Amino acid sequence: MANRRMFSLDVVDTDAFLDLPISSQALYFHLGLRADDDGFVSSPKRVTAMIGANQDDLKLLVVKGFVIALENGIIVIRHWRQNNYIQSDRYKKTVYQTEFERLIVNNGVYEIGTDTPCIQTVFDMDTQYSIDKRSKEKDRGGKSIKHEKPEKQFPCIFQMMSC
Repeated sequence: MANRRMFSLDVVDTDAFLDLPISSQALYFHLGLRADDDGFVSSPKRVTAMIGANQDDLKLLVVKGFVIALENGIIVIRHWRQNNYIQSDRYKKTVYQTEFERLIVNNGVYEIGTDTPCIQTVFDMDTQYSIDKRSKEKDRGGKSIKHEKPEKQFPCIFQMMSC
């Protein structure tokens, strides 16, 4: 972990940040100081307790979009790339590579990427069609009619959205 960290006024001089309680702002700075070179903090609860903040301050940073809380208790500073530039000869990759690979960078801001494939297309009528291909039905004249499912006509257009 480095001894020097930076904070961009583009992030901390916004109304959204300045509207946070002082304890939440202080927690953000302390988390930023203890983050690794990719913006990951492995023990945010310890840092929160160490500076005398409470869990609500951490939750507020998550809700307001300043940090991302991951399932395993680790957090990521969302604006890390706006705040810090680390020279390649001093950069050390995070140990949380699996979590890092899930992130995408959009204008210098980390976001969680969605790699889950679309489960069902919007135009697919499968759930509304209850007769199987192999099932037969008789028409009014007593003849058997074979019903087939309609073909899928449209690819999933919502690949980037979770369906």
